[in-house]
Amino acid sequence: MTRAPHIMWLADGRRLHLQDGPIDLIVEAVGSEADRRAACDAAARRFTGLLDELCSELPLLRQAADPERCPLQGVVARRMHAAVAPFAGVHFVTPMAAVAGAVAEEILDAMTGARRLERAYVNNGGDIALHLADGERFSVGLMDRPDAAGTMRTIAIEADEPSRGIATSGRHGRSFSLGIADAVTVLARTASRADAAATIIANSVDLPGHPAVTRCPAQDLQPDSDLGARLVTRGVGDLSGREIAVALEAGAACARRLLATGLIDGAILRLHGETFEVAPKAVGLVGSHTTAPARAMEGLMHA
Repeated sequence: MTRAPHIMWLADGRRLHLQDGPIDLIVEAVGSEADRRAACDAAARRFTGLLDELCSELPLLRQAADPERCPLQGVVARRMHAAVAPFAGVHFVTPMAAVAGAVAEEILDAMTGARRLERAYVNNGGDIALHLADGERFSVGLMDRPDAAGTMRTIAIEADEPSRGIATSGRHGRSFSLGIADAVTVLARTASRADAAATIIANSVDLPGHPAVTRCPAQDLQPDSDLGARLVTRGVGDLSGREIAVALEAGAACARRLLATGLIDGAILRLHGETFEVAPKAVGLVGSHTTAPARAMEGLMHA
């Protein structure tokens, strides 16, 4: 039996909060009052039961993705697989690497399918699916790292730019990381693709075997983790400037490959107070927009 999720308007009357188990969304639609309300109603309807859909295929979602074949049946599950499949031939990755972005996309699709909107977003814990009509723009506040306050900057996405997904991964986030990045924020055409790519790039920011890095098997922390016995990062001690640069360059090299193949539109990598940016100028990750990376925070977004 499908349980009732938590659904309520926030105090500002503009944003809707949808929560069910680990899924925690902030939703906003901009348009006429009727269209805005109808879109949010559509979001609530689609959200109800979505977690149960995913849980019904959880064993398959936790298996390494096959780049050629998708055994999954659910709409969101198949979206997750499609997002990670381009990476699966080179990297170990499961569909779970794209779950937050895929859920955000699904809810946004329900909203834009219900009514004509000027602008809308679904923020799933910092992984964001975005809709922009012609002439609209969206600004995103970034924090120095996902788990703590830090130096804030903003990036702006214009309607004529291709990015419609923003995601962040790293060792301080909600999921385990194989790398040592404090945060890797990625822009891509979709939120699910940004989510998967952020995971891959964050895993690549690394110093294998370094004595200052503490690791343990993922299954020791979470018995049913999709990472199994793979070593996940639990702590990073003091690193020299050169070591930080080496680790960031490893992640940046991965990001540049993904950018060259069109899998991402840009990335910002952060480790121990240092930043690498990989992006064409058109994306708005360089120049006057920002020099600091990290997690996209809905509370800092503005028109």
